[in-house]
Amino acid sequence: MKKTIALIFVAATSSLVAQTIEDSLNKAAKYLISKQTAVGYWSDKEMPALTALPVWALSASGKGEEYKVQIKKGVDFVLGTQREDGGFYVPKPGRGGGGLGNYNTSVCLSALFESKLSPVEPMLRARRFISESQLTGDDTMAGGFGYEKQSRRRYADLSNTAYAMDAMSRTASLEEFRRERIRVDLSWDKAIAFVENLQKKAGPEKGGSAYNERTPQGGVSTNKSGRVSLRAYGSMSYAAVLSMCSAKLTRGDARVRNALEYCSKNWSVEENPGMGAQGLYYYYDIVARALSAANVNELIAPDGRKIDWRKELSAKIMSLQREDGSWANDNNRFWEADPVLCTAFAMITLSLCR
Repeated sequence: MKKTIALIFVAATSSLVAQTIEDSLNKAAKYLISKQTAVGYWSDKEMPALTALPVWALSASGKGEEYKVQIKKGVDFVLGTQREDGGFYVPKPGRGGGGLGNYNTSVCLSALFESKLSPVEPMLRARRFISESQLTGDDTMAGGFGYEKQSRRRYADLSNTAYAMDAMSRTASLEEFRRERIRVDLSWDKAIAFVENLQKKAGPEKGGSAYNERTPQGGVSTNKSGRVSLRAYGSMSYAAVLSMCSAKLTRGDARVRNALEYCSKNWSVEENPGMGAQGLYYYYDIVARALSAANVNELIAPDGRKIDWRKELSAKIMSLQREDGSWANDNNRFWEADPVLCTAFAMITLSLCR
């Protein structure tokens, strides 16, 4: 009898939480729709990813039918930014990072695929662009992705790599529609080697990952031998988990297991561990996408506490929602003062927490 009552209580609580998330998503969707321009883009017409993310968020949240006209308008705008080389971006000659071709294309490809409103051919062209953007060679950058397909310096980082690997894994089924016999794909072994190189192998940061081997986004640390290395931090450690899962590694793999142990030890919904408020909504988004991809329902804290990450994450995000349905970060690092960007991240996160 007690067991039956307990099960009824859990079911009722779960239903209430799901309804609360649904209400939050409805408010957020209305906010995003109110901010779409007449020609279909959001925030910045020269950054297609800033339109693709709301398209992704609205589609993932189950609002695809209700807001089909608006989503289609966003999809059409993104499609209109596709270049001859297959990438979705607006060239910006002379600017460091250019038009962020790799970042924009990876985000746009995932969003177009999730919308189910895009023709196949543009997505196949985007897959080729991403595949050809993967760095080759035999140094530690090989296998990774930077912001640009063509760059004045050889560069790759874990954030761009995670977006590219996720997009290519997510859209792999599209290759069945390619007319050419040769299928387009990544060098997955090289990609994993790049990701693995950024994962800490020992010490208090074991299992955690750094952004890259050159840029101290999360600061630097010095090991016993005196060697300076870039510090691991929250969002990049989850980016590593997502990348590994995109490459079809499982939780039984030591690299995935070590990454999840690091994430468990450094679990937080209050900050992006190691970065504070910087990139907080990107952190929320990558946490949800990584743990969902890894089929993790609970993390285990060092004291043995079971962490229901969906419950804790969704509760925190809903507590931060503004009256108009939006979210924004007071810290503008990584453009997060833009409420459209943060609202899209929050919606994708909540959709995965249901």
